[in-house]
Amino acid sequence: MIKRETETGAEAKIWSALETIPDPEIPVLSIVDLGIVRKVSITENGEPAITITATYTGCPAMDMIAIEIRMKLAATGYKQVTLINAISPAWTTDWMSEEGKQKLKEYGIAPPNSKQQVCDQNLFAEADAVQCPQCNSYNTYRISEFGSTACKALYQCNNCKEPFDYFKCH
Repeated sequence: MIKRETETGAEAKIWSALETIPDPEIPVLSIVDLGIVRKVSITENGEPAITITATYTGCPAMDMIAIEIRMKLAATGYKQVTLINAISPAWTTDWMSEEGKQKLKEYGIAPPNSKQQVCDQNLFAEADAVQCPQCNSYNTYRISEFGSTACKALYQCNNCKEPFDYFKCH
């Protein structure tokens, strides 16, 4: 989760506006819930500078997110917006809000497991138990390393038989 530093009134207003922008691929999450927005600051000219980080390099949603940020802030009265695309440090699921993880589960996507899970030297080994977002069973298995988007894997529950996406840790 992004830790906000001391905010001015203008920065708080901008954060609030950004919290209303849904992620284009997972509309139940805002770009703030997802941890894409890294920092909000005000330049010497009084205009916002927003630092964003893609969930993975080459994420096709980032152009749409940039447009949505500019449109939302223009509607809030900011005509000039500086967007800074930060690639380091790389985005991690640790930046997602706990509220966002709960929204994922309610939407039917298993949220990322904590990084404190069992480590395995095999890249595609099924070391982590993934909880079914439908029936809460851990009796699940991975069908495919890639789900509806590259940041998700496709799983199925052995109990309720429902397939579901799992938002992979990274």
